[in-house]
Amino acid sequence: MSAAELLDVVRRLGLVDPRQIGATTAAVARWGPTLASVYAAAAIRRPRDAALIDHRGTVRFGDLDARSTGLAKGLRTLDLDRGAHIGLLCFNHRGFVEASIAAAKGGWPCVYLNTGFGGPQLAEVCRRERITALVVDRDLLQVVAASGFDGHVIVTDVDDAEELHDGLLTFASLRERAPRGPLLPSRPTQPILLTSGTTGTPKGARRSNRPSGLSSATGLVERIPYRAGQTFVIPTPIFHAWGAAQLALAAVTGSTAVLVRRFAPEPTMDAVVEHRAEVLAAVPVMLQRILATEGLADHDTSNLRITACSGSALPASVALEWMDRYGDNLYNVYGSTEVGQATIATPRDLREAPGTAGRPARGSTVRIVDPDGSPVPAGQVGRILVGNDAQFEHYTGGGTKERVDGLMSSGDVGYLDDDGRLFVTGRADDMIVSGGENVFPGEIEELLLTLDQVDDAAVLGVDDAAFGQRLAAYLVLTDGAVLDEEAVRSFVATQLARHKVPRDVTFIEQIPRTPTGKIVRRDLPTS
Repeated sequence: MSAAELLDVVRRLGLVDPRQIGATTAAVARWGPTLASVYAAAAIRRPRDAALIDHRGTVRFGDLDARSTGLAKGLRTLDLDRGAHIGLLCFNHRGFVEASIAAAKGGWPCVYLNTGFGGPQLAEVCRRERITALVVDRDLLQVVAASGFDGHVIVTDVDDAEELHDGLLTFASLRERAPRGPLLPSRPTQPILLTSGTTGTPKGARRSNRPSGLSSATGLVERIPYRAGQTFVIPTPIFHAWGAAQLALAAVTGSTAVLVRRFAPEPTMDAVVEHRAEVLAAVPVMLQRILATEGLADHDTSNLRITACSGSALPASVALEWMDRYGDNLYNVYGSTEVGQATIATPRDLREAPGTAGRPARGSTVRIVDPDGSPVPAGQVGRILVGNDAQFEHYTGGGTKERVDGLMSSGDVGYLDDDGRLFVTGRADDMIVSGGENVFPGEIEELLLTLDQVDDAAVLGVDDAAFGQRLAAYLVLTDGAVLDEEAVRSFVATQLARHKVPRDVTFIEQIPRTPTGKIVRRDLPTS
């Protein structure tokens, strides 16, 4: 798809004010296909409109553009080495966005860092990604200290009048040292997103600096009813691909992004109500927690048109309960940092086939193959391959994802039904072989979540002398619920084959998950 074809689609769907097309063209010519160009274009057309709302108030498009330019000029006074990267270790707020735009304007690759990192993990990623300047929230400075990072440290959430010591910088201090005159553009750079890291240290996924993803973007907006001038509530971390994509969509459509600093059910739904939001961007575990929180069912969410969900598996029970309570506004997007967008499930898909990840959108190809790479028939489980124009190029540490006939492996397994809808049964490396039978934990986890007493669930394989591996289930109970191990096993035995019944059942307080809701199975207790 060409840029002209994309512009025709966005005009037809009412995604962008036609008068903004010229501003966008000029901004892309100056800053390249980056976050800087979409915010600069919005600043030209609607400088006084609200770009962002966070815990500190409202930031207008024009102010955000000016502040990010000043920050970029200040960053250039640090004489960062050629090839240096800037790391962002921030929660959702204006500082994250401002620093992202400034990095794009200044020509530095910006690495989005997980706020859940500990010191050693941060040290490893900073070393591998050649990060020489860190933009960090004040309450994460202890993690930076524990990492031993010795580069420039820039603190985001400090009042302009407040002084910092020990060589720490602030946005205000950098703007003060910025030289007068225009900011000359540098080579366009894309941010480096990290993989989820559920099986090890997160990897950096590098994308091309050339315009890409036009067909994938078209497929997304044709299937999900985004429109110009909406209000987005974004509690999902914007250091992750899904949060970053929703932020970019808000900017492209001239919409207001309400950034929830750290997700909690009440503040998130309060923001939806207060700002009469049309869009809520979330991951499945957030929907689970909202549904499980008392007192939220009576919130007036009548303005909500889109609940855009991605990042991990969406249980069928959660999808149906959400739509029963808040209306048929739920859209589930399947993909990954590496393969980009693969499929989209609309509310109709989720009603007709609960648990589906949806159908391939325009610009995406999905194929299910056997171990030899040959396509398998509908209903048969195999490896999921994806093709589109938004995929990453390679990992920053070297290597890439496996490709088969030009399609990239997602690392997941699943099947297509007779109507072409995708069902993801699990990660290929999560497969458990017990007594010679292949088992994927996702099916058992989804079944366990249908129990009224269960708030969260995880299943994995543990070593077993007789069977090679046996199934172990870990359950978080709802407040005040009572459930015993035998009742759990009996319930699964009535629904699934005998080899899928967990032999071990452990009740714990919390399932370890990434910020996007993926289960970190290596952190579950195994003894």
